[in-house]
Amino acid sequence: MNLRHDMELRHLEHFVAVAEERSFTRAAARVHLVQSALSVSIRSLERELGGRLFDRTTHRVELNDAGRALLVEARNALAAVNAARDAVAAVHGGLRGTVRIGIMNSMTLIDLAAVLTRYQQERPNVHIVPSPAQGGSMELAGKVIDGSLDLAFAALPSDYPPGLTVQTLASEPMLLACPDDHPIARRRVIPLSELDGERFVEFPPGWGTRLSVDRMFLESGVRRLIAVEVADVPTVVELVRAGFGFAFLSDSLASGSRALSLRPVEPEPVFEVSLITASDRRPSAAAQALIDLVLATFGASS
Repeated sequence: MNLRHDMELRHLEHFVAVAEERSFTRAAARVHLVQSALSVSIRSLERELGGRLFDRTTHRVELNDAGRALLVEARNALAAVNAARDAVAAVHGGLRGTVRIGIMNSMTLIDLAAVLTRYQQERPNVHIVPSPAQGGSMELAGKVIDGSLDLAFAALPSDYPPGLTVQTLASEPMLLACPDDHPIARRRVIPLSELDGERFVEFPPGWGTRLSVDRMFLESGVRRLIAVEVADVPTVVELVRAGFGFAFLSDSLASGSRALSLRPVEPEPVFEVSLITASDRRPSAAAQALIDLVLATFGASS
């Protein structure tokens, strides 16, 4: 879809606000308009495009197919305008703007906090908005592609979806976690075949750690019983300690856990953290500065 040049940017901003908030009331507050004025703006945009963009009911507002198609283009158009503004601001007194960052629930393999602290000290006029995702790395990848995020840190074990630039920052093997007093804790290396039919405490589907383990079991033809799914690393550790099942964790994820043994498995899954950005969308000047700092700090192996 090509946006007409005479379409007003404010209409696109209003449209994106309603699409993301799924409420005219919340969107109106976000863009500092009365609700009636926001409704007029959306109707004007729909007339310009020749069709409705939302399915409205008494209790909710949802994008229809046309609205979903426009949302990606609208975000790209607004990002391009913001990038131009940022570039001019950089020439006239430093970077400004907002950088939206997707982060995983556990970021212990890289010291992201130190990088963000340095960035904020050097560029105090840039507003950083971290955004965790309960849906894990798959959700983060989708949000970078659709423009909800400027960049993200993700840990998918295989090919990422099309539309992304992926740069690996760090990796480490994932190990079998079990209670200290479990017989398997005394083994030096455990063949994966010996875990056939065992109970496991797992992260939700979509998490990079889960996808890596799923792929390993599938390729090896070994079965496992998923006893429980938990979207929280400390809880996984506690459930393993309590004997609910095994889990695959990396050293950084299980750091400091007591009464827990980590044993290597053959073959071993890998936990790999990468920086992902949209391959078809130019980052704003503020986002590019952060990308450059991340790569300078951690390097990129691919």
